Amino acid sequence: MDDNTPRTPAPSPTDEHANGSEVGATALQPTNFKVLIIGAGVAGLSAANHLLQNGCNNFCILEARGRIGGRIVSIPMAKHKVELGANWIHGVLGNPIFEIAVQHGLVSVVNIPKPHKIVATTEDGLQVPFSILQEIYEAYVCFLRRCDEYFLCQYSPPPDINSVGEHINYEIQIYLNSLDDPKEKHLKQLIFNCLLKRETCITGCHDMNEIDLLELGSYTELQGGNIVLPAGYSSILRPLTAEIPKQSIITKCPVKKIHWKRKKTLTGLDTVDEGSECEQDSDDSEKTVTEFPIAGSITSTAVNNTANNSPSRGGSAESDSNDDYPIQVTCEDGSIFKAEHVICTVPLGVLKQNHKTLFDPELPHYKQEAIEHLMFGTVDKIYLEYDRPFLNADISEVMLLWDDDKYDLHATSNAEHDSSNDYLSKNWFKKIYSFAKVTDTLLLGWISGREAEYMETLDNEVVADKCTEILRIFLQDPCVPKPKKCVCTSWKSQTFTKGSYTSIPVGALQEDIENLAQPLYASSQALKPAVVFAGEHTHSNFYSTVHGAYLSGRTAAQSLLGKEEPNEIILESDGSDLSAWIQGIALD
Repeated sequence: MDDNTPRTPAPSPTDEHANGSEVGATALQPTNFKVLIIGAGVAGLSAANHLLQNGCNNFCILEARGRIGGRIVSIPMAKHKVELGANWIHGVLGNPIFEIAVQHGLVSVVNIPKPHKIVATTEDGLQVPFSILQEIYEAYVCFLRRCDEYFLCQYSPPPDINSVGEHINYEIQIYLNSLDDPKEKHLKQLIFNCLLKRETCITGCHDMNEIDLLELGSYTELQGGNIVLPAGYSSILRPLTAEIPKQSIITKCPVKKIHWKRKKTLTGLDTVDEGSECEQDSDDSEKTVTEFPIAGSITSTAVNNTANNSPSRGGSAESDSNDDYPIQVTCEDGSIFKAEHVICTVPLGVLKQNHKTLFDPELPHYKQEAIEHLMFGTVDKIYLEYDRPFLNADISEVMLLWDDDKYDLHATSNAEHDSSNDYLSKNWFKKIYSFAKVTDTLLLGWISGREAEYMETLDNEVVADKCTEILRIFLQDPCVPKPKKCVCTSWKSQTFTKGSYTSIPVGALQEDIENLAQPLYASSQALKPAVVFAGEHTHSNFYSTVHGAYLSGRTAAQSLLGKEEPNEIILESDGSDLSAWIQGIALD
């Protein structure tokens, strides 16, 4: 599952589209479009490509940042391009991102894995024998798979166990109770604790006790493992933007307000007042929560000439009737756009913070509840760059077996204590579960939850010093050098993300994702939706992934296209159809 953006400004990329530098023009005048796409992340780019492939070029992408790519971004470090956001292609079979990568020569079909030697050590410098590490890992994977099964099976978990963390810890205690040696039991508990911290980074949460047990299996894992692109994940942006006209993407243009339900008045089109009429149409109408028949189409013959609808906002005022463009989007810089349809790919973290002010009228109650129910956790990366190698060449990763009992790190029963600044200032770094070798002179650490959020408030120099101290303790080597450079991501602090990716916490349902994805119709008579939602948080099987975002963007665009679209495109865009048969297929 995918991650992040730099705390420090990234160097200016050389390629306008592929590396996400500024594209588009400056704001002067409002412009009218058939479709406005909010956000130039993978979901927005996917939607734009699908519109183009089906004859619609009358669209504009409004991107808040000065670059494209959303949570895909890279910077150079140690003569190597490192990914601050999405890291891996998760799965091969049925994964459109993998298919695009293969099609454009970004990944070899024959994947030869690199040697991977993990060293797990305690704070006393004790290295765990690999056989023990393997035994505990296999047991842990078994426990996690049992949690997955509840989503599809009819049987219930043990009484009073509602979260993934509770269930795994229940299984861990049964496993450890069979051991007689206290030292062996304690060591194996430390390994389990480390794996649970790792799981919070995969899932996108603070603690696995937050994740709903019965909903864990709603996420569909594609077969084929995690694939790394040799040129970095950000290389996928090049084929995703190759066909999109540069003038169709306007950067540095944060959206302030989406007036999505407007009606004719004596003075033209005005936003419907929030009241009984709005509530009846937007909340109680079945059309806001069910799939509706699609009539008509957006085709090349139905759009205006793009030369007359260029997103360079410096031309003359539009002569088209405002009635043809019922949706009005106001940006932070005061510029105004009008459209027939909007595809909103704003991340869940931003929706959580701004949905009440972003949409006018406010979103229907069921959609607001879905936004509140779902979790948008924080997962950050710590990159450490060195002048020279210091780890043994054979070692690929150092697992840190913190003695949590010593620090009362899992005092989850006392949430105030666990999240207090005083506690976090003394313990934030104990959430780092490992340092992995990217190159001989580049290490990567992961951190999640409240500890990650606290780390975002610290200077990189402070983080570098603490990581050096950690490595010296666990490797029992006082000569471990201090890194010459430290780069930390800050996804929670980023205005246009406010976190990393979506998960389903205790009490939430897969249905919340489905509700969040439902399009909005301006009236019960409308044949096509006014606002369509896309992004990883709107895919009920592939949430938290880039391929989920890509498929959601394609589905959003499809909802605005006509019946004459090729059937295979419609089927291909529905990832849930894959899940039924993918489960039984394994790749050698």
